[in-house]
Amino acid sequence: MDEYLVLLPDDAEAWERLSDSEREAVYEQHREFARRLREGGHVLSGGAELDPPRTARTVRQVAGRTVISAGPPTDAAEQLSGFYQVETGDPDGLAEICGLLASGAPVEVRRIARHGTG
Repeated sequence: MDEYLVLLPDDAEAWERLSDSEREAVYEQHREFARRLREGGHVLSGGAELDPPRTARTVRQVAGRTVISAGPPTDAAEQLSGFYQVETGDPDGLAEICGLLASGAPVEVRRIARHGTG
């Protein structure tokens, strides 16, 4: 089986404006996502919700120096809000299940590269 990251972008400001019941509905979608993964034979091996982008620190090399700045590297409204790591032999099935999480923003599914392994 290969491993995939399911990358979840979102608008953090829009998320913060949601009521508790609206947030609970989103969390319910994620519980349903996990249930369907199990039913489909996919293995959820990791994942997390991330703190808001304003808590990020961006690290760059500029003229041979490390420069650390507050916030994400771009000002885009959509920022990475979380991820799942999934082991599967059925990437098409995984992508189909990811549709549950793609109502507000597109979900990116990307295989984790493995170098030097058979």
